[in-house]
Amino acid sequence: MKKIYIIHENNDWTRHLTARLDEINAPYELWDLSDGLIDIQEEPPEGIFYNRMSASSHTRGHRYAPELTDNLLTWLESHNATVFNGTKAIELEVSKLKQHLALQKQGIQTPETYGAVGKEHILKAAEKLNTFPFIIKHNRAGKGLGVRLLNTIEELKTYVYGPEFEDSIDGISLIQEYIKPADGTIVRSEFIGGKFFYAVKVDSSDGFELCPADSCQIGEVPANNKFTIIDSLPIDQIKLYEQFLKEQKIDVAAVEFIFDVNGVAYAYDVNTNTNYNADAEKIAGKYAMLELAKFLKLELEKS
Repeated sequence: MKKIYIIHENNDWTRHLTARLDEINAPYELWDLSDGLIDIQEEPPEGIFYNRMSASSHTRGHRYAPELTDNLLTWLESHNATVFNGTKAIELEVSKLKQHLALQKQGIQTPETYGAVGKEHILKAAEKLNTFPFIIKHNRAGKGLGVRLLNTIEELKTYVYGPEFEDSIDGISLIQEYIKPADGTIVRSEFIGGKFFYAVKVDSSDGFELCPADSCQIGEVPANNKFTIIDSLPIDQIKLYEQFLKEQKIDVAAVEFIFDVNGVAYAYDVNTNTNYNADAEKIAGKYAMLELAKFLKLELEKS
């Protein structure tokens, strides 16, 4: 029997999708690649394949899950299997530098960004940027981990040579221009099947750990939930992002951006393992996991 095969490493970020697949009676099977093996002599099973691998897998002890996934996706694509979020998606998922290059190629504005390996080169990158304040972040990360806003080179030096410095899992640190949001929020635009579904305004006043998944919310959720769904964005911006995803062969993703005080949108992150906030969806009456489940079921029926 043909199935939807879901490639992942974190049940907490998969159970909402499988619940929706159960709801619409869509057959599926989970492929947990937190570890495992690939038999490249075999042919893939019948069905379609959806990749939900995350760049933050190492924070859950699954350091090599993205590398294993990349090879699995290559195997699937070599057999012309139907894959959603294939090798191009995993390539961008694990490298913010590559995300920025791809966004820029599409004519999408991004913050000025430098990649550096080694503490001396991190400092040189900040000197080259010469804009204050600025951000340091990991090239391969998730959930906003490792992001810091710094005001001076001296502050950066104290951080990178101090006990709190966190190196990126791939060794590449990013020094990035800080874009101050006009209203204190960032916007996360969600795409399913390559088409815009909705956007989420996220209050960033408490910091940069902006993962919307329910499993990321620690402790009591405040009465004024920091995630608010909005139905629309400027049509030209939506078309530009949709074309970007098409060019990159990415089917399900969130593109995060900031409107600056002049109304200019700066995209700074492409999340190909996107999650959704249940409280915000309930208020808006829009359910992305249900939409994703319906999309996958339809694609399975077409395969």
